[in-house]
Amino acid sequence: MAATLRDVAALAGVSIKTVSNVVHDFEHIRPSTRQRVLAAIDELGYKPNISARSLRSGRTGVIGLALPELSLSYFAELADAIIQAAERRGTSVLIEQTGGDRQREIQLLTSPHRQFTDGLIFSPLGMGNDDAGYLNVDYPLVLLGERIFNGPTDHVTMRNIEAARAATEHLLASGRRRIAVIGAHEDEVIGSAGLRLRGYREALDAAGITVDPALIGHTTLWHRSNGATAMRALLDTGVQFDAVFALNDTLALGAMRVLQESGRRIPLDVAVVGFDDLDESSYCLPALSTINPGRDEIADTAVRILLERISGGDAEQGPREIETEFRLVQRESTDPASSPAFAG
Repeated sequence: MAATLRDVAALAGVSIKTVSNVVHDFEHIRPSTRQRVLAAIDELGYKPNISARSLRSGRTGVIGLALPELSLSYFAELADAIIQAAERRGTSVLIEQTGGDRQREIQLLTSPHRQFTDGLIFSPLGMGNDDAGYLNVDYPLVLLGERIFNGPTDHVTMRNIEAARAATEHLLASGRRRIAVIGAHEDEVIGSAGLRLRGYREALDAAGITVDPALIGHTTLWHRSNGATAMRALLDTGVQFDAVFALNDTLALGAMRVLQESGRRIPLDVAVVGFDDLDESSYCLPALSTINPGRDEIADTAVRILLERISGGDAEQGPREIETEFRLVQRESTDPASSPAFAG
């Protein structure tokens, strides 16, 4: 028979209420108590009875997750992290894909699917700040990404400017002075590309280096093929550079392939740093230095505050803007000393 709350409580030596509080990730539980309950849950293989809970509460026990494109590794890994964060709290996730299309994103906000979920975690790509009014919905909503700021909902985002500045400063600290960028978007200010390009510019300005427009490679999408195409275009111009900051890891992987095909050694001739810290970035040759933007923290925070809104425990609190922490991950693509096999 399936384990019950009562079974978990008995094994952990706590009350049923305490087990329920741990399952719902309530605060003010002693760490030792939480650990005992979690250990009992793992040992018994306890799974919350979502159907019974729904009948009691009028809730489904399911949250929605709307992302632009699951074929992009960042969004696939983000979805996985959100699913895990929800499962830890006894909640299931219904995933929808928008393709980054503005009209589809707007329609999704009023989709009949919303009746099957208690709330929504939403990462738009086609919508912008002018569309913030569409976020005034009658259900709990947590916004992700960098397309809309200061909207009417909770918003979990990353420190794009500071992280991009750190990536560029890492290249500068290694002695690089001609740093190319791959993935810029024409005239974008708000958005991942615009914010990361701003961080790049700030780092160069602080180092007293003039930004060279010839070193900025523009793309539309951020796939490997776009990184490869942008790098070929950059090489074809003949402009000299000794480093590349790719605005995401996927672009970096495409750019690195073209650099290696051209006979350039990474990192001896050209150092490369990306952004996102995808799983595959630690396994490519050479392994890619990158920015870890706090993806797991983004996922856990988004799920936690959405469930808080669903429970109604913070009904009086206004919209929150939460930025996660980042860290620079140094690997072989920027450090010749750590990659003797690629020294040529």
